[in-house]
Amino acid sequence: MELDPDIVKEFENLEVATKPPSEEELREFDVNAPLQTAIKFQHPTYSTIPKFFHAPPPQNNTLRQNLRKEAHSLFLQKRSQELLDNDELGALWTLLEKHCTQVTPLGQQLISYDDYQKLLEAVSIKCRKYLTARLYAKLQCHSMYPGKVEIVSIFNYTMRKVWLTQGRIGLSFYDEIGQGYLREIDMENYIIDIIPTLAQISSCVQPSFQSFYVCTVVKKFFFFLDPLHTGRIRIRDILASGLLTELLELRDEETPKESQEQNWFSMPSVLTVYGNYLNLDKDHNGMLSKQELAGYGSGTLTSVFLDRVFDECRTFDGEMDYKTFLDFVLALDNRHEPQSLHYLFRILDVQHKGYLTAQTLHYFFKGIQEQINAVNAEAVNFEDLKDEIFDMVKSKDPYKITLQDLINCGQAETVVSILIEFHKFWAYENREDGSHNV
Repeated sequence: MELDPDIVKEFENLEVATKPPSEEELREFDVNAPLQTAIKFQHPTYSTIPKFFHAPPPQNNTLRQNLRKEAHSLFLQKRSQELLDNDELGALWTLLEKHCTQVTPLGQQLISYDDYQKLLEAVSIKCRKYLTARLYAKLQCHSMYPGKVEIVSIFNYTMRKVWLTQGRIGLSFYDEIGQGYLREIDMENYIIDIIPTLAQISSCVQPSFQSFYVCTVVKKFFFFLDPLHTGRIRIRDILASGLLTELLELRDEETPKESQEQNWFSMPSVLTVYGNYLNLDKDHNGMLSKQELAGYGSGTLTSVFLDRVFDECRTFDGEMDYKTFLDFVLALDNRHEPQSLHYLFRILDVQHKGYLTAQTLHYFFKGIQEQINAVNAEAVNFEDLKDEIFDMVKSKDPYKITLQDLINCGQAETVVSILIEFHKFWAYENREDGSHNV
């Protein structure tokens, strides 16, 4: 085989030996020869440090996959049996009242550490796992009564601990991979299975609408807990976020109408979002075009902003589906949240540089100018607006605004709104005289 002269020249210039390769070595050189396997270095500590990571079995290994799932299921069942049930929680409250040390004039029941120790001897073995010396010390730090703790705080801690563990076990049953997180399909299966336990949903959701309800619920979890779109969310993040608590509030049969309207997972809220989607879909093809989305909210989102939304977000033949619309709604309805700012910053960052400049602000201001001219309103000087935005953000670099700058400034909702929506811009411009009418 004749070697390319350029390859030979590059090979000669490599500084990997003290002498240049001989003609014989060059003749025997085979560019297609397989690389030798690297020699693995065996450190003495490898024999004493225990293995702390066990990769999940490959998908094609059915036996190991089934064994892992069965072991995982048995482990979760065992943990479930260690939880306190309602009767045991009731018995705990009775014993707490029995070992009460003092009752304040306001009716608060207190317990000293000595009586707490006596309580530990009286409760069941399952209860003792919750009532530790460390728990008493933590509660004592926040107690208004030196040397004593309110028994209700001990009981509330125990109940919440049981609820969180119960929630973690329940979610873990849907963790198909067994790595402590749920994929979108896992979360959908979980929601479908708990719908019968949600009194406010099970009584009114129609089979034909269930898939839309599940999609709406799951989307909020992933919007707030997976802003980087990794396709999975950690179970511990689900529990810590409070979203699951909000969802499980729907188990109560009677909830004030105002509370239902504020709960994204309630049927009135889901129907409102879905109804808005249907109303915007003028041609009834199940998708939203840029012109149709322009009618969202106040109907004054700028054309420049909408162009960027369709540039950055997932579309199908230039139109937006219901899932993408849900992300859009969650971002605009929660503009003060870091996850929403992450979504909106991606749209504002036209050049994908990771920061906004005066040029970027002017690009979006042109959309505001279009609507100012359309209603024959008084012109606004861009330089003044630009200076106000940089004053509000107080960015580290006086010429650049990063996402972190927006999050830290506390004025991000205002900054974003005046760049993308004429209605919000006009309200900001006339905030001092109170005249918001155009």
